[in-house]
Amino acid sequence: MKKVRITQIRSGIGRPQDQKDTLKSLGIRKMHHSAEVDMDNPSIAGMVNKVAHLLKIEEI
Repeated sequence: MKKVRITQIRSGIGRPQDQKDTLKSLGIRKMHHSAEVDMDNPSIAGMVNKVAHLLKIEEI
C-alpha cells in the first residue's frame, strides 16, 4: 500500500467549485491541514492529481 501525506499549501478561494469539492472529499479542511491517503485507489489518485497545484505531497 502506497500512502502519501497531502497538505494544502495554496488557497481554494477563487478556484472552481469542483476543485473545492475535491479538497473536501480528500479530507482537507483548511490551509496547512494534512491528511493521509492511499494512492492504490485510482479514484483517490485522480483526485490528488486534479488539485496537485494546491497541495504538497509527501510519501510516508
